[in-house]
Amino acid sequence: MDDDVAIKISHISKSFKLPHEKHNSLKDRAIHFFGSKNFTKYQALEDIDIEIKKGEFFGIVGKNGSGKSTLLKIIANIYQPNGGSISIQGTLSPFIELGVGFNPELTGRENVFLSGTILGLTKKKIEFLYDDIVKFSEMEEFMDQKLKNYSSGMMVRLAFSIAVRADADILLIDEVLAVGDASFQLKCLNYFEELKRKKKTVVFVSHDMKSVVKFCDKAILIDDSKMVMQGKPELIAKRYFKLNNIKEVADINSMNDKSGDAS
Repeated sequence: MDDDVAIKISHISKSFKLPHEKHNSLKDRAIHFFGSKNFTKYQALEDIDIEIKKGEFFGIVGKNGSGKSTLLKIIANIYQPNGGSISIQGTLSPFIELGVGFNPELTGRENVFLSGTILGLTKKKIEFLYDDIVKFSEMEEFMDQKLKNYSSGMMVRLAFSIAVRADADILLIDEVLAVGDASFQLKCLNYFEELKRKKKTVVFVSHDMKSVVKFCDKAILIDDSKMVMQGKPELIAKRYFKLNNIKEVADINSMNDKSGDAS
């Protein structure tokens, strides 16, 4: 793999087995353990082939169920592909699913140390970053409460704040803007500007075409498990709108004001 490539995905495919029958009792499970198992094969991804350069802000878009989040989880090593290969140069910081790496019975403070450790940070490094993490999340008053008492918005603020402070080479982001409130979304957008200035490698999954066009250097469109288009974010956004039968398409040119502020 070339030195300027952060992620190389070569003909990746991923399928899942979806069972037809659900056995609720222990007896049912025992009876069917050695019997035939009826299932449907669901092809989540098929022959995905892309390269993501170091320092690139790379967008992955598609309808719900298209396979984009599955691809992100393969990059994060949460899923293993059934075919193809993936090579990664650098460390990863994934922000993929709300609450992954969190323990609801622990406090917010304890979860910062737990999640940070999972991301590869030392205790000393987490202690150094702790105040910045809490300040960014705006959760100062709640850090000694158990996570099970947090709202989904509170959890996503804390999880994202930890992920972006991990200072990894590659940041994986899945739909963070769809969960936070307006104030937190603006903070995320401002932070995306900082990531671009620092030339961080970012893989960004989103339905928000305005953000994709504004921040991404390149993007792909996945539909029905296949990559149907790769190229400039403006063209990907137009195809996305068409794919979703959106007639009132926003002005793509106004979206492409990448020199302006994030607000």
